[in-house]
Amino acid sequence: MALVDPHGGGSLLPLLLEGDALDHEIKRAATLPALRVSSREKGDLIMLGIGGFTPLQGFMSHADWNSVCDSMTLANGLFWPIPITLSATSGEAESIAVGNEIALADPDDGTLLATMRVTEKYVIDKLHECSKVFRTTDWEHPGVRLVMRQGEVNLAGPVKVLSTGGFPEKYGELFKTPKQTRALFTQLGWSRIAAFQTRNPMHRSHEYLAKVAIETCDGVLIHSLLGNLKPGDIPAEVRAHAIGTLVDKYFVKNTIVQAGYPLDMRYAGPREALLHALFRQNYGCSHQIVGRDHAGVGSYYGPFDAHHIFDKLPPGALQTQPLKIDVAFWCYQCGGMASGRTCPHTDADRLQVSGTQLRKSLSEGSDVPPEFSRPEVLAVLRKYYASLDTP
Repeated sequence: MALVDPHGGGSLLPLLLEGDALDHEIKRAATLPALRVSSREKGDLIMLGIGGFTPLQGFMSHADWNSVCDSMTLANGLFWPIPITLSATSGEAESIAVGNEIALADPDDGTLLATMRVTEKYVIDKLHECSKVFRTTDWEHPGVRLVMRQGEVNLAGPVKVLSTGGFPEKYGELFKTPKQTRALFTQLGWSRIAAFQTRNPMHRSHEYLAKVAIETCDGVLIHSLLGNLKPGDIPAEVRAHAIGTLVDKYFVKNTIVQAGYPLDMRYAGPREALLHALFRQNYGCSHQIVGRDHAGVGSYYGPFDAHHIFDKLPPGALQTQPLKIDVAFWCYQCGGMASGRTCPHTDADRLQVSGTQLRKSLSEGSDVPPEFSRPEVLAVLRKYYASLDTP
């Protein structure tokens, strides 16, 4: 069987230039006025470059933004759940004429990441975007805060990407493009691949979810977020080491591929679950594991809202399908990991496993039971937390 098609039914559309075209555009970019993008926009730009956001050709127009917010489709009707937009301050936008080209620069060091032909400038109702995408306008929500603090004017237009933003240099083989994962899946003979989304090291509940998926799929792509996280979250390189240790010790060889992708978290809950499934389709995954409170934060979403939103999609919106799994926990009566669908016992018999609780226990130096996390994984994480206490 073949891998799922890239989103939109065509071929991958990476916007990263290569060879002579790249050399020429880098020189040309140095002559253009530059706009520093935000961290979130940088991640989106790199995804455009590597084809993760196929078939987008740049940052969205007002018509696309409006349609995505209200209908989860681009203006042409293609499914898309979250706006991919570029913002500028009023002052910056005033100096940019529609039809002109600009360079887009890294938010930290000013390195040029792309060039862009500005086809439109428009102002959005930020509260409307937040209410649709995040289901809240509460400034305590980290995604809402980012949108409300972004520039007053959105810029639309196609981009030519010049760089992968330092991700391959920082993360090595962990950073994989959709072209690379598709080639690897084909080499392994896989066609049914479940993506496992994570911004945390994998505890016993995560291990259980991945192993459930392996029972029905050829393998699992453990796909770690490499962009910005909340304060207190564990850095990607530590997370990757912990996950690699778990895979080496507790998974059958050639059932797991570990990779990372360059986005920041939006914490958009159900809508972000859909975006995850969309770009996992571009990476070649036929399924996405959707557990409890996927891409959520705080108590803004119900524990299974990300399950339910897939049921509302029209037929054909996505080829990548959800693999919905109930809350997983250790049951002392069952003597192992179980879920609400397989365990008949009460809460008194269950040890709920969560990344938040694991991080809290580790940061406080508290004991963590083996039913919660594998000892080899705990050793990696304890070493990291000990390094934070070292002067």
